[in-house]
This record gives sequence, structure tokens and C-alpha cells, in this order.
Amino acid sequence: MLYVGLDDTDSKLGMCTTYLAAVLAERLAKFGLVGFPRLIRFNPNIKYKTRGNAGLALALDAGPGAMDEVERIALAAVKEHARLEDENTNPGVVLYCGEITQELKDYALRVVRDVVEISEAEALAEKYGMRVHKFKIGRGIIGALGAICMDLYDHTYELLAYRMPENYEKPRQLDRSSVYAMDAATYPDTWDNVDLHNKVIVFSPHTPDPVLYGIRGNSPDVLLKAQRMLVTEPVERCQIFITNQGTDMHLLSVGSIVEAKDDRSYILKGKVTQAPHTIEGGHVFFEIGDKTGVLKCSAFEPTKNFREIVRKLVPGDEVKVYGSVKDRTVNLEKLEIVNLVPLTRTVSPVCPQCGRHMESAGAGQGYRCRKCKTKAPGQITQEIERDLKFGLYEVPPTARRHLAKQIIRIAEPWCAMHPSR
Repeated sequence: MLYVGLDDTDSKLGMCTTYLAAVLAERLAKFGLVGFPRLIRFNPNIKYKTRGNAGLALALDAGPGAMDEVERIALAAVKEHARLEDENTNPGVVLYCGEITQELKDYALRVVRDVVEISEAEALAEKYGMRVHKFKIGRGIIGALGAICMDLYDHTYELLAYRMPENYEKPRQLDRSSVYAMDAATYPDTWDNVDLHNKVIVFSPHTPDPVLYGIRGNSPDVLLKAQRMLVTEPVERCQIFITNQGTDMHLLSVGSIVEAKDDRSYILKGKVTQAPHTIEGGHVFFEIGDKTGVLKCSAFEPTKNFREIVRKLVPGDEVKVYGSVKDRTVNLEKLEIVNLVPLTRTVSPVCPQCGRHMESAGAGQGYRCRKCKTKAPGQITQEIERDLKFGLYEVPPTARRHLAKQIIRIAEPWCAMHPSR
């Protein structure tokens, strides 16, 4: 098996590494593609990422004898399509013919969950005799190697459709009703096509790149079925990828809050120590804590209706928070309500005969019912019903990160599930 990995060819100015992988899939087809090209999302917190922080890889049914020609074709495609004029674009290409060992799989998972340097990728590639090509500083070799080596113990699929080049600078043309009809017919086997609550289409980007839309789902067959239902502008090419999107592969479980580090993603358990409050811009913040420390949590304005769940928390509520940590703040992707503290209020007592609330009989004289003449010594405590249910909540599709697992993908629920549509 001969593997080709690439990363960091795109830019905020345009292009998409998935498009380059689709072009390569066509140009390398004569060598025999094995399975679908891989679209691997890495640590979403990396400050150097160009956009979605994804690496791409193709597996070919070829041996070492094909290495030179495959290398020539791959490098030519990168030079043709990569946005090398952008100072933040630093492509990397890796070619490998050999076994994907546990050491290589462990490296790939670290690229998803941790911060990995170029030198580590170079050292590992050299150890295994891989061919490595760095453009400019070549940061892309980190993801190129990771995409080749990733163990997809959980995976989904994405069908990406690419625009005709002459339409790149024009508004995308998608028939809105066909998108909603497709979503209704294929959900929950496809997801995040639309955000029903917020009334927006989310599977089509607004950035200046070749992608027209991306349909995500459980199988290649359902993606093709969904695509046939769409009415859109002409498409130059399509490609189905196997991917770690929608898997929560980036989340680490740790035993205490003090263990959480910036630029990583976690599942953390604690009790609310500071009530939610909203700041200018509509962002909602609160704090959780355990015996080791406290951590701020945030539901930013783009999470829309998810913030209403967050605002119902009170100090003492026990929660699990899912998300990325930056500046000691968790950017929430999901929120699990584990336990709710009872809320009470004091009210005047109720007359046992007529059911009306009694009135004060005067300072230090208790309460009485004017009608029935019944008496009570003082106010009573009444529990307030919490307008919040136990279980797992998620941000809406419009705010979902690539790696975040949709609640509908959870095969064995451990609590009540509240999917966002």
C-alpha cells in the first residue's frame, strides 16, 4: 500500500485542501485507489490553522516502484493549486509505503488532541523512511502524516461538491426548498444540512473557496441519495471522503479541572460556582469548580438558543461540560445536566379551609385568613420547579464544530438526549 498525505494548502483567501485531494484522486486513479480519500480533522485550537485544520490522505494499491511517479504528480498538483502566496499557508506532502504501526496511530491521535511540532513529524517520518516535502516552513507535514496514520475507530462520511471555476467569485446558487426537502428525507442518516430552529442552511460555506456544499452522513449511499434531491448551480466535481468528523475524537476525559490545559479539548465535571451572566454581544459565561479549582465556561452568541439552557443554571448544579479550553475558558460544544439543586422561596401560608393565601396579622403575630379566621405562625418554604431537564444538550448545527459528535450519533445513550435541530 502506498499512502499520500497532504495538508495546509488552503488559505482564508481561498482554495480548500479537500479540493486538491479530489483532484489527486482523479490523477492517481490509475494506480488504484483503496477506499475513499481520508479527511481528518485535527486539534481545532491550533493557532496556526488556516481554516478547518484538516489533513487529507489517499491510499493506493501500489508499491515502492510507483513512488517516483506518484510523488511527481502530487507535488505538481500542490504547486498548481496551493495558495503559496499567503504567508500562513505552509504545505506539506508525505509519501509512505509500509505498515501503519501503533506508534504511527498514536502520533495521529496526538495531532487531534494535543499540540505537535514540525520537528516531531519530521523525526517520525525519517524513522519510517517516508518521503517528506515541505513548502516554505512546511507545517503541513504534521497533518499530512496524521491523515495517513489515523485509526478511524469511529468515522462518518462527507460528500463534497465543488463549483465550476468561473463561479468562484459569484454567490452560491442553491434551491432552498430542495435543501430542506433533502434534509427532511434523509435525517438522521445525514445531519447538519440545515438549522431548523435558526432557519439557516449550514452545509454550504460562505468563504471564497471551491466548495459548493458538503453533505455529512452515516454511509456513502445515503450521501448519494441526498445529493440527487438537490437543485443547485452546475458542479465541477464531487468526492466522497471518509472522515473523523462528528466523532468527538478531540475530547479528553480527565479526573479533575486542574488537569485541563489550554489549546486542548475536554469533558470536565464540576458544580456551578458562579451563576450565568450575559455580557455585551450576547455571550454567556459561568464558572464550574471541583476540589482542585475553577474554570470559566462560555456559550458565545453564535450558539444561539443553546444559551437559553445555559442561563437556567444556578450555583450548586452538577454538570459536565464538553469543549475546548483557551485562556482557562471552556468554549462549550455540549452540556450535560447531571444534578439540579432544589430552589425554594418563602411565601405566605395557605388557608387549609379555603385555599387562599393568608395575610399578615401584624408584627410578630403570624398570619391569618380573614374569611375563615384560621391562623399560622409564619411564612412557609415552597420549592420552585426548575425549568430544566436532566440530560445532554448540544449547540445548534449553525455553531457545530467539525469534530463534535452530534447527539443523534450516540449509539448507547447514558442519559436523556436533547438533540438540536
